[in-house]
Amino acid sequence: MFNPQLYLLAYGRIYSNKGAMTPGVTGETVDGMSLGKIERIIEALRHERYRFKPVKRVYIPKKNGKMRPLGLPTWSDKLVGEVVRLLLEAYYEPTFSGRSHGFRPARGCHTALREVAETWTGTTWFVEGDISDCFGSLDHKVMLSTLAERIQDNRFLRLLQNMLQSGYLEDWVWNATLSGAPQGGVASPILSNIYLHKLDTFVETVLIPQYTRGKLRASNPEYRKVASALARARKSGDHAKARELRKQLRNLPSQDPRDPGYRRLRYARYADDHLLGFVGPKAEAEEIKARLAQFLRDELKLELPRRRWCRGRAARRSGGRGRRGRGRPWLRAAAGRRRPGRP
Repeated sequence: MFNPQLYLLAYGRIYSNKGAMTPGVTGETVDGMSLGKIERIIEALRHERYRFKPVKRVYIPKKNGKMRPLGLPTWSDKLVGEVVRLLLEAYYEPTFSGRSHGFRPARGCHTALREVAETWTGTTWFVEGDISDCFGSLDHKVMLSTLAERIQDNRFLRLLQNMLQSGYLEDWVWNATLSGAPQGGVASPILSNIYLHKLDTFVETVLIPQYTRGKLRASNPEYRKVASALARARKSGDHAKARELRKQLRNLPSQDPRDPGYRRLRYARYADDHLLGFVGPKAEAEEIKARLAQFLRDELKLELPRRRWCRGRAARRSGGRGRRGRGRPWLRAAAGRRRPGRP
């Protein structure tokens, strides 16, 4: 935090943003930035005199007609926040799960969509989750204890605590921030990924091993029966019957979709939206859903809205008869994407 080159790098990343000239509670903007200001910030940080100022809260419209709270920090807080983000990203990025796609370098909606569309073949049930007010609900104790597991610098941890608890001004009235990361803060995305990495770890080390078994599905008896009849028809020279059996064979899966010895659980997360794809019966999908909700509630102090959480869907390419249903656009597209040449 005391290297001036870090602040010059941070300045180069954020000075051209549209919000650089948007004032916070003090009216300070990127205009007037200098090396002297960087030296004063470093000196204050060195002696633990630097204090994040409350963010100025405004509201922006969402697509569903509701309003989203947005915090406008001062320019100095943006600069320090970007330095914090650079340090946290350099330290934590190599440890993040490959199934996490949100707010990460060279990852995004398209990498999440590509993973679902190209590798989740045969998925029977999709379990979709969207954490309620994720940025505003992150528990500060859980967040700081998670950071303290790997960061031994207490001065840096106290700085992060000060950033999380700096509060906000709404109609020029100060309000405390008892939970959550600042909406609009440059370090909030990386902090949310660090927080939700525990969810990724739980799914990858507990749920996926327990609900994944078998190397291949057993062959489908009905498919074998029709294939044998087709071979006999060809051998006897009955071309009309062979054509009819070939049509039937095309509509049958070669492997048993209800094989009790075969299960697959797959997982992807984009920020606070996560999706699980399960090959197996609905009862086990409901069990997975309940266990995930319990982990979020007990370990991370987060809640999932029931109306969006209890949604299971059958994928078209699994051979099932379920509907894709409604959902988020990138998830809905992944569930219903068809292969080239398929009807």
